[in-house]
Amino acid sequence: MEIIILLIVLLVVVLAVGDIRRSLVTKPVFALFKRILPPLSDTEREAMEAGDVWWDGELFSGRPDWQKLLDMPEPTLTKDEQAFVDNQLAQLLDMLDDFKIVQQDRDLPKPVWDFLRKEHFFAMIIGKEFGGLDFSPAANSYIVSRIASRSISAAVTVMVPNSLGPGELLTHYGTKEQQEYWLPRLADGTDIPCFALTGPEAGSDAGAIPDEGIICKGEHNGEQVVGIRLNWSKRYITLAPSATVLGLAFKLYDPDSLLGDKRELGITCALIPTSHKGVESGDRHFPLNQAFLNGTTFGKDVFIPLDWIIGGIDYAGKGWRMLVECLSAGRGISLPALAAASGHVTQRMTGAYAYVRQQFGLPIGVFEGVQASMGKIGGTNYTLESMRRLTISALCQGKSPSVVTAMTKYHMTEMGRQVMEHAMDIHAGKGIQLGPHNYLGHSYMATPVSITVEGANILTRNLMIFGQGATRCHPYVLEEMKAAANPDEEQGMRDFDSLLVKHVSFAVGNVFSSLWMALTGSRFNETPVSGETARCYQHLTRMSRGLAMTSDVSMLMLGGDLKRKEMISARLGDVLSHLYMASAVLKRFEEEGRQAADLPYVHYAVQHHLHEIGSAFDGFFRNFPNRFVAWSMRALVFPLGNHFNEPSDQLLQDISTDMMKPGVTRDRHTFLCYWKDDESDATGHMEKAFLSMLKMKDVYKTLRKAQKRGELSSNLNGQELADVALEKGLIDNETAEKLAETERLRLTAIGVDSFAAGILEKNQFYTTKGDLRKAAVRD
Repeated sequence: MEIIILLIVLLVVVLAVGDIRRSLVTKPVFALFKRILPPLSDTEREAMEAGDVWWDGELFSGRPDWQKLLDMPEPTLTKDEQAFVDNQLAQLLDMLDDFKIVQQDRDLPKPVWDFLRKEHFFAMIIGKEFGGLDFSPAANSYIVSRIASRSISAAVTVMVPNSLGPGELLTHYGTKEQQEYWLPRLADGTDIPCFALTGPEAGSDAGAIPDEGIICKGEHNGEQVVGIRLNWSKRYITLAPSATVLGLAFKLYDPDSLLGDKRELGITCALIPTSHKGVESGDRHFPLNQAFLNGTTFGKDVFIPLDWIIGGIDYAGKGWRMLVECLSAGRGISLPALAAASGHVTQRMTGAYAYVRQQFGLPIGVFEGVQASMGKIGGTNYTLESMRRLTISALCQGKSPSVVTAMTKYHMTEMGRQVMEHAMDIHAGKGIQLGPHNYLGHSYMATPVSITVEGANILTRNLMIFGQGATRCHPYVLEEMKAAANPDEEQGMRDFDSLLVKHVSFAVGNVFSSLWMALTGSRFNETPVSGETARCYQHLTRMSRGLAMTSDVSMLMLGGDLKRKEMISARLGDVLSHLYMASAVLKRFEEEGRQAADLPYVHYAVQHHLHEIGSAFDGFFRNFPNRFVAWSMRALVFPLGNHFNEPSDQLLQDISTDMMKPGVTRDRHTFLCYWKDDESDATGHMEKAFLSMLKMKDVYKTLRKAQKRGELSSNLNGQELADVALEKGLIDNETAEKLAETERLRLTAIGVDSFAAGILEKNQFYTTKGDLRKAAVRD
């Protein structure tokens, strides 16, 4: 006993007495930390320092303040934004015929282009002082989502100028002269912008951009000036074929020291009119049967003046930081908006189709195999909309949380793909055969577009989410890294010493708390609410504490190797992401007034995310290199086993049944899905059939009973069914007329488009082998 007390006293003395602690503990740990510190490139460091830490920091801390989450303001539309939605957006949606756009014109019609320019759809993020709309992220997201529910091609055309590009870069970094000249022209549609970053040799690795600019003397407007001679080759650039002004990212060099002693200045962004001598653009790609303009741009020995650098000469070499700081629009607004539209459309239309389409005299939505997929659509869509709102709320508060937007982009685009696949499984031939009445096909083909742009999803999951989150969101690691990198080593060690004491206390607390929460089933964790969702908060707090503990251990054991162990770190990123998604679900449930009808969706979503968290932890423990450490971590997080199961079959059935009911809940869950009260409309024909059949459900029940009694043939449909039912006295004249009309709508809804011989052949892409060869060579 005396020995134990003596050891405790010695430990307290070592840790409490600063000089002793610094000599015996901090100094060797500081040296070790500097050795295991993962080396960061300039682009990684700039990406790491860009953006804000928001709710992701709370989740990473192991101690999320749930009341803080619930107190965050809900994103709403202003009076001007709502008026735009009710008028200009409504007019645009009514103008869009996606089948004609994609399959016949391969472009938006001229009246649509003119309307987009006239009504400033390309200027949602440009300030009113320059003629723009100055809309909030909430309005931007809502508008893009609604357009995407109608036409992905139109949505991408609108979202690109309002995402990462000249408009946003000029707003944040442009000189006064650049802003006053370009922003009004972009706002009124005089100029159409594009931004060229991706090239044949550089996609996600921006540091590998081979396009270069050399500072030199040259002629501009008849005068000899110092400028930049550019050479570039870019591809996959949306709006490049129609753009009149090109935003360009390139590496800038000063070999003759015309600007100073630094020879390699770094990635730089410039703004160049596409009419400028040497700029070549206009060729198009054909991105997975979509009609938005996407293509190439080239330049050889193009000379531009220095004041064409966005932000002027002071921003030479600062392009990568500028791009990373502005990525929130693409990652947090635009691409998630497309995914949200997929969720809203698939839930509304699949629910309708599953009721309208019948087999064995029953709607296919009552069969459990179909219900399994329907339930996943509804449950996933609840998360999609919840995640969209929570991320938008951060952006509306002026935050730019880089880790949150990365999670949002990755998981929402992946969930968008999942709901599309489930919807296609249920619709079968209805979803496969393209035509004016197919509301799934083009969106289904477009899902890889969102997944591969603004940072391919493989990169985002395996490198960005945890790689950036582990340092940005951790309470101490980023500051410790700064201390270790301090050129004044003495000052660096003093700063490190102060952080180390806090970090050790943090880590020890996480170890014991993880075990305590696991052994008690999280029942003593605080929760901001009572009722059915209270346990959800308790379980999520426990998993947050487990993430904090395993992250610390991983960084300590693996050091710089952690960023190369992508499969290991990605699983911890998955834990963080599913904590965020479950948080979003719970916040939405509270914001909407704890609707009892939403409980199946909420329970499905939270149970799904907890199950995914448990699966990610299981994979992490199974594959962690040090097996003793892996076993120890598992014993702390799941000492009694992992009991987070997939959502029950009953939840899937409850959701699928609810999806086939019209009313307030269905409208709240699918408000982003545009449909027109017109039976010739792509979505309207299904909605009208669904609503008509529901009104006639008692009549159909009577007819099914008659069929079972043998009084009515089960092979009848359409007008013939109404006539025979009337003849046999099963229905009256008025009901017969309504039944015939409903049957006509039903048969149209379950039908698929077909074309007369020769129609499709007239839309061949190329007419000669020479055209094909030319296109291949240019690409």
